[in-house]
Amino acid sequence: VTGASFVVFNGALKTSSGFLAKSSIVEDGLMVQITRETMENLRQALRDKKDFKITCGEVDAGDVKEYVDICWVENEEKTNKG
Repeated sequence: VTGASFVVFNGALKTSSGFLAKSSIVEDGLMVQITRETMENLRQALRDKKDFKITCGEVDAGDVKEYVDICWVENEEKTNKG
């Protein structure tokens, strides 16, 4: 689990790169590089307020994967009011 001050979703990852998606820590945030198709699916999930999971790693890496989970929560008491 990684805490981050911000998240950047970059939809320019080419399918020919050999990666499903790539995540990396940038300063105190997280950058997630995804394909155009995944970006379209992410946008739709955000519009629909649905949870979304991005699988990161090489296409043929087997069971070793990392995930970026976008989850909607009911309790907003601990969110930044500003």
